[in-house]
Amino acid sequence: MAHKSEFSIEGMREYNRRSPVRWIISHCWEHKLYFIIGLFGFLSAYFSFSTARLLFGRGAELIIEGGDARAVISVSLVILFFSVWDGIGSLFGNLAMTILSTRVERDSRHELYASLLGKSQTFHNQQRVGDIMARATDDVRQLNFVIHPGIMFIFDMVLGFAVPMLYIAIVSLELLLVPALFVICYIVVVRRYIRRLEPVMMQQRMQYGVLSARLEETISGIEIVKVAAQEIEERKRFRRNAAKFRDFFVKQGQIEAAYLPMLMYGVAFGLMFLHCLIMFGRGALSIGDIIAVTSLMSVLQFPVFISLFSISMIQLGIAGARRILELLDQQSDIDENLSGYSAPVDGAIEFENVTFKFHGNTVLEDISFRVEPGQTVAIVGQTGSGKSTLTQLVSRTYDVDEGRVLIDGIDVRDWNLDRLRSQMGKIEQDVFLFSRSIAENIAFGVQNATQEEIEEAAKEAQAHDFILSFNDGYQSEIGERGVMLSGGQRQRLALARAFLRQPRILILDDSTSAIDSATEDEIQQAMRRAQEGRSTILITHRLSQIRWADRIIVLENGRIAANGSHEDLLIRSEHYRRIFARYGTAESPVGQLTGQGGAQWAS
Repeated sequence: MAHKSEFSIEGMREYNRRSPVRWIISHCWEHKLYFIIGLFGFLSAYFSFSTARLLFGRGAELIIEGGDARAVISVSLVILFFSVWDGIGSLFGNLAMTILSTRVERDSRHELYASLLGKSQTFHNQQRVGDIMARATDDVRQLNFVIHPGIMFIFDMVLGFAVPMLYIAIVSLELLLVPALFVICYIVVVRRYIRRLEPVMMQQRMQYGVLSARLEETISGIEIVKVAAQEIEERKRFRRNAAKFRDFFVKQGQIEAAYLPMLMYGVAFGLMFLHCLIMFGRGALSIGDIIAVTSLMSVLQFPVFISLFSISMIQLGIAGARRILELLDQQSDIDENLSGYSAPVDGAIEFENVTFKFHGNTVLEDISFRVEPGQTVAIVGQTGSGKSTLTQLVSRTYDVDEGRVLIDGIDVRDWNLDRLRSQMGKIEQDVFLFSRSIAENIAFGVQNATQEEIEEAAKEAQAHDFILSFNDGYQSEIGERGVMLSGGQRQRLALARAFLRQPRILILDDSTSAIDSATEDEIQQAMRRAQEGRSTILITHRLSQIRWADRIIVLENGRIAANGSHEDLLIRSEHYRRIFARYGTAESPVGQLTGQGGAQWAS
C-alpha cells in the first residue's frame, strides 16, 4: 500500500501496515535469519530439556531394578549432554532474539522518523509535539519488549506445551487426556484475559502520550508559566495526568491478579498424578514412567507462569504499534511529485485568482498578481490579512483551493517539490535555530559549505563580529532554538543562512523586526545585494524596506485592496495610509512625509 507524503526517504522499505501485528511481523521478517535461529534455538532447547526429563524415568528404573553402575553412568552422561545442549540452544535463541528485537526497534524508529519528515505542515500543525515524542521513544521501545522477551516467551509457551505433550504421548496416549483438557481450558481463559487487558493497555499508552504532551508544553512555555505564576496550577495538572496514568496500571494489575491459569495448572498437575497412579494400579505404567511423566508435566509450569508477563508485554507492544501506525498511516495532503517538472528557477511568480481556505475559513480570496524575475514585491496589511499565508502558497506549504500559483509559468503542484523548494529561501520573524554550532546553523541546507563561505555569508548579514565574541566562535553551541542568542542575533544568523543558499526566490517575512535601526541599515545594503537578480516577496511594516520595493500589494481581509508603488499608494489608497499612520513613528508615512498632507492622512 502506497502512503502519500511530501517527501520519501530513498531506500526506505515498505512494511505491511494492515494491522499492528502484521506490521511487527513484517519488521521481524526483514531480519528472518535471526528469527529462524531463535526459533531453532528454542526448539532444540525444549526437545533437549524434555528428553532429559524422559531419561530421568529411565535412570530411576535402573536404580530401582538394581542396574549396574555403568548403565546408570551412561544414562547420566546422556542426560548431561541434553542438559548442556538445552543451555546452548537457549543461549543462541536468546542471543538471536535480542539482536532481532534491537534491529526491529531501530528500523521502526527510523521508519517513523522518516515518515514524520515526509508529513505536510498541515499534519504537524495538528499534532502535539510531546505526544509525537512519546510515540517515537517509549512506544517504539515497547516493540523491543514485544520480541524480547515477549515473542521469546510465546515460543516458550507454544514449545513448552507441545514438546512435553509429545513426549507424554510417547509414554502413553491415554495420559494426554488431562494435559489436553488443561490446554483447551487455558486457551479459553487466556482469550478472555486478552480481551480484558487490551483496552486497558491502549488507554495506558494514550494517557502516557497526554502526560508527555502536557509536560512538553509546560517546559516549552516555562517563561509564560513563571510570568503568570502558574507553577502550582501546572503541578496540579501534571499530578492529575500522572494519577490517570497510574490508574491504568492499577487496572492492569487487577486484571493480572485474577489470572487463573496458574491455579488451573495446579489442579491439572494433581489430576495428572492421579491418572498416573490409576494406570500404575492397572499395571499400565511403571514407576519410571510416572517419574518421567510428572517431570514432563512440570515443564508446563514455566510457560503457564511466564504467559502472565508475556501477554502483558505483547499487548503493550501492540498498543504502542497501533499508536505508531496512526502516525504512519496519516496521509499528507501534499505529495512530493517525484516525476514533476524539474528545472532551474528563473523567478517569475504569478497568482491566478487564488482562493485558499483553512479549516473551512476563507483566508485568501481571488488573489491575482505577478512578480517578474528579479523584482521585489512588498506585501502589507493588518494582522490576520493573510500575508504569511500567501508566501506559504508560493513554497507549497499549503495547496490552493481555487486558482493557481505559477512559478515560471508552471503550476507549483506540477513541480518536483524538492527541486522547487531547494531554490527558495525564507526568513521569518520567529527564527528557528537548531541546538548545534553557529556554523552548522548557517550552513543548514547547503551541502559541503566551506568555512570561508560561511564566514562571508555571516559578514554580509552583519553577524561576523558578534559570532567572534563567543569563546568558540563559529563552533559555539547556541542551545535549543538559539536560546543563548538575542532576537536580533538569531535573525542575523537566519539572514546569513539565506545568503549562503543564494536562492532564486527569496521570501522575507518581517525578517528584521528584532534588529535595531543602525544594524538594519547595514543589513539592508547586504540584502539589496543578495536580492539582485532574485525575485523577492517582502512582508514588513518598516517603510525603510517597503519604499525600495518595485511594487506593493495591500491586503485587507484576504483580498487585494490596492497595489502599486509606494508613492502611488500614498496618494490613492486610504487603506495603505491608514496601515502606517497608526504607528505614529518617524518611520511611518505620517512621520516622514511633510508638506504632503501627512497630518490629514493620519486623521
